[in-house]
Amino acid sequence: MSDETTEGGVREAAVTRETAETDIEVTLALDGDGEATVDTGVGFFDHMLTAFAKHGLFDLTVQCDGDLHIDDHHTVEDVAIAIGQAFDAALGEKRGIVRYADRRVPLDEAVADVVVDVSGRPYFDFDGAFSQPSVGEFTSDMAAHFARSLAMNAGLTLHAGVTGENAHHEVEALFKTLARALDDATRVDERRAGDTPSTKGEL
Repeated sequence: MSDETTEGGVREAAVTRETAETDIEVTLALDGDGEATVDTGVGFFDHMLTAFAKHGLFDLTVQCDGDLHIDDHHTVEDVAIAIGQAFDAALGEKRGIVRYADRRVPLDEAVADVVVDVSGRPYFDFDGAFSQPSVGEFTSDMAAHFARSLAMNAGLTLHAGVTGENAHHEVEALFKTLARALDDATRVDERRAGDTPSTKGEL
C-alpha cells in the first residue's frame, strides 16, 4: 500500500508492507537533504540504508519488524521492495527526469559501478562477488538481492558490479554507488520543461 504526493514539485511517497514475514513502513522524499531514520533490526543494513540516503540526498525513514530469528533475507528483500515502490510512486509520470545515469564509486580497495535507466522496464544484472559471506548479521549476497528487488519494484533497468577484497567495503561501495546513480537519474532536467524523456511519450 502506498500514497504519493508529486504535484507542485514535491516528489515523495509513503509505503506500508505487511506480510507473515515482515511489517514495514517506509517514507521517501527524492528531493531531500539526506536525512535518514532507519530501524530494521540488522545493524549493518541500517548503516547501509543511512549511507544510501546520505549519498543520494534522499530523506528516508524505514521501520521494519522482520523474522530475524530465521535470517536477514526477508527483512532485506521486503525493505527493498517497499523502497522500490516508494521510488516508483514518488516519481509519478517521471516527467522531466534525466532518466539515465552511470556512476562508479570506490571505497579503499573496493570499486562498485552502477548503470541505471529509469525505464519502467524492470531488469537487473550483477557482475561480481563478495569476499566474505557476511558483515555482522548482514549476509553479503543480500546486497545484490537488495539492488535486484529495488530495481524490480521501482521499474529500473539496472546493471551493477563490484570488485574488492573486503565485503564491508564492497557492500558499502555498492549502496553508495546505487544512491549516487539514482540521484543523478531522478533529477529534474529543466530543459525538458516537464516532457517525458521517451519518444514513446511515457515511461
